[in-house]
Amino acid sequence: MLSLCNAMSGTMRRMAYDEALAERIRPLVAARGEVTERKMFGGITWMLQGNMACGVLGDDLCVRLMPEDAERALSEAETRQFEMMAGRPAKGMVVVDGAAVADEDALARWVSAGADYALSLPPK
Repeated sequence: MLSLCNAMSGTMRRMAYDEALAERIRPLVAARGEVTERKMFGGITWMLQGNMACGVLGDDLCVRLMPEDAERALSEAETRQFEMMAGRPAKGMVVVDGAAVADEDALARWVSAGADYALSLPPK
């Protein structure tokens, strides 16, 4: 599936995301409550109570966490800071390498962490 991104720079380009990874995430996040999908950041994200839980960017998983949890998560070799289009780091957002979530237990752990945080926030 393709989506458009990079509108902030005045140019538009197509960016694909890993649909197979998205299919693996859908039942995990849906088990946590009413979920909506939204195209964001050139990929796809899942929202619980209107709050972002996680998403797929290219071949990688993006997870929204409490800022303190995100800082701890960044000490893991397979993670990196999520950067907004302008190159600014997004507080509380971590990108997990797609290879690190090839295992179902690892994927479930990360999706659950994002869902826990999204559900801890006031509904939008």
